[in-house]
Amino acid sequence: MNQEKATSLLTEGPVSSPVRLMEDALVETAPRALKAKSTGIEELYRSDGDRLWRAVLAFAGDREVASDAVAEAFAQAIRRGSAIRDPKKWVWRAAFRIAAGDLGRRRRSLPDEGAHSYEMETSDGGTLLAALSKLPPKQRSSLVLHHYAGYSAAEVADMIGSTSAAVRVHLHRGRIRMRELLEASDD
Repeated sequence: MNQEKATSLLTEGPVSSPVRLMEDALVETAPRALKAKSTGIEELYRSDGDRLWRAVLAFAGDREVASDAVAEAFAQAIRRGSAIRDPKKWVWRAAFRIAAGDLGRRRRSLPDEGAHSYEMETSDGGTLLAALSKLPPKQRSSLVLHHYAGYSAAEVADMIGSTSAAVRVHLHRGRIRMRELLEASDD
């Protein structure tokens, strides 16, 4: 990154759009050959980047984890280029797996449970996200990928490394648990 660009970022504050960050990264760091391969990934980022980020946020409950996971998933997709058969499914799966890995590492590295919390803050509209954060990871990812992202049980199974029957069980149990959590929060 050149000096003027770094100075402008520091004085103007953070860039608000994840798409803008991707564009800047492509313009500054990618060679021409890589740009030609990544046009499909760039289009995918423009069309699904924000939606994927929100889905990973719902799964992880942490903005930093969501941002890191989505950025890393797209960066890996750009590096792999044409070796990826279905970039959309690959990127969604990679983002969720990266987020799950980050959450696991953070959980293991926290010495004191009360010292830091990576759970969603509860506020107006945050009740749903807070309830999602209390579900086991497989149920949470199944619910988010199926109901929010619109993937079928078979596609979700492929993304999370499970079977479609197991995903249907996760969906069923996750819906029941969500209902319990949301009803309890109404009281």
